Formats: sequence, C-alpha cells, structure tokens
Amino acid sequence: MTIENIPEHYIQSDLSDKELLIYNLQMSKEIIKTKVNLNMHMFSFLQKGRKEVHYADRAVTVNEKQSILLRKGNCLWSELLNPEENYFCKLLFFTEERLSKFINEYIDKGAEENEEIEETFFCIENDNYLTSYIDSLFNINEPQAKLNDKLLSIKFDELLIYLLRKYGKSFEKFLISLESQKKNSSFKVSIEQNIFSSLSLEEIAFLCNMSLSTFKRHFKEEYNMSPGKWLRDKRLDKAKELLDKENKTPSDIYLDLGYHNLSNFSNAFKKKFGVSPTEIA
Repeated sequence: MTIENIPEHYIQSDLSDKELLIYNLQMSKEIIKTKVNLNMHMFSFLQKGRKEVHYADRAVTVNEKQSILLRKGNCLWSELLNPEENYFCKLLFFTEERLSKFINEYIDKGAEENEEIEETFFCIENDNYLTSYIDSLFNINEPQAKLNDKLLSIKFDELLIYLLRKYGKSFEKFLISLESQKKNSSFKVSIEQNIFSSLSLEEIAFLCNMSLSTFKRHFKEEYNMSPGKWLRDKRLDKAKELLDKENKTPSDIYLDLGYHNLSNFSNAFKKKFGVSPTEIA
C-alpha cells in the first residue's frame, strides 16, 4: 500500500515557504484506511460525509456536525460518503512556526508548557459561529496570492482565538503540545489500544512509524511471542468471555474483534478452544 504525503499530495507546488494552506477536498468514491504521512497539523471541516482517523494509540470518527484538529504524523484515514452524496471537506494546514507566532502573542504558557499531553486530535463541535467561519474560507480561493496569504493569516488567528474562548484550558494545552511535539506514544500502548481493532499488522506497524519487519522484531522482544499469535489469542479470549458471560452471539462480536467474516472467526475459535462459538453462546 502506498503512503500519501499530505498536503503535498493535494497541492502540487513548492510548499517550503508556506505556513498556512487551505484545500477543498471533494470525492465521489469512498477511500478506506489510506496510509497518510501528515506533514503539517490540520483542521478538517467536514461539509458532507464522515472521516475516520486512526493513530497508533486511538481512533476517532467525525461527521458534518463536527470539525477536528489533527496532529501531524503517521495515521490512517478513511473518507466515507453519506448515501447519494459526494464527500466534501475544507482543510486548513499550518506549521509549528505559524502556531508559535500565535502562542507567543496570545497565550501565557506558564506551567502548562511542561505538562504531558497524550491526545493526537481535538474534536470540535460546530456551532453557528464556526459554520459562518467555514463559509468565509470559501472566499479565499488562491492561498498562494500575497493578499490572500495575509487574509488567511488573520482568519487562522480568528479561529484559534474563538476555540480558546469556546474550550478554554483544554484547547490551550493541546495547542502548546502541538508546538512542542511532545506526543510519543509508547510501543506497548500502541499495541494494546489496537487489540480489538480491524487493523492489519502492517497498518499497526505504520502507525508506530516502523517497517513490518522492525515491528515484528520489537514485538517479539517485548512480548516473547509473534504479534499474529498474541493478537489472535487476546481476541479469542475476549470472544469467549463475551459469549460465556454476556450472552453475545458469534454474529454480534466477530467484526468488533477484528475478524472480517464469521467463518474465519468460528474456525479460529474452535482451533483454540476445541468447541465452536455456537456451543458456548
């Protein structure tokens, strides 16, 4: 699977001197779990559709009623269409340098500068103000033009000031963490947050910023077992618990435990426990 460098994949020009960029993303087909190397922090303002984003240690899904601020780095994202609608999203990219200018002018970092922030994204509930703000971005059609660059800079400050007023300290701490790039999830946290996800080993390795072979080596050193067997055992143990103690059926749980079809789940379950999952349910 190829890796898309964003925003370079969208904007085919020299971005070396750009601190702020906007892009209108439209599509008529769904894209599922694209490997993304996000090279700038990014606001995603959905107009139509849904977006799912997986980082190494957590995942999030947003719709048209929400916007999201994503930390730069490796992630997987899916762009999903609503019935009979195309996907449409407004993207606003920014660098740490531009963020630092804002923080230095508007935020007294104080003690928060040394606080460890674990979040890779910040979800934003849209309101009337933000809806009007997003609409105003559509009038900035050529972000490379000098006057439009100045206008976009003003609009960027406006957005952050409003979100600071709306969310207070939680948003302030997140902005400071973006500037310092403290985020660095431990290997074990990344693994254990994805035990019951549908992600492949290759996808989990990408989120950990490793090749598949390096990931497998680190995994065996940490857990004394291959990742495939370890994840399979964890998922099947959880399946047995759900079937035995919570009266779930195999059809209820196989997708949530990372299996793509019921037959594969049933065969793996019987191989481990000697009985089919229907005999327990």
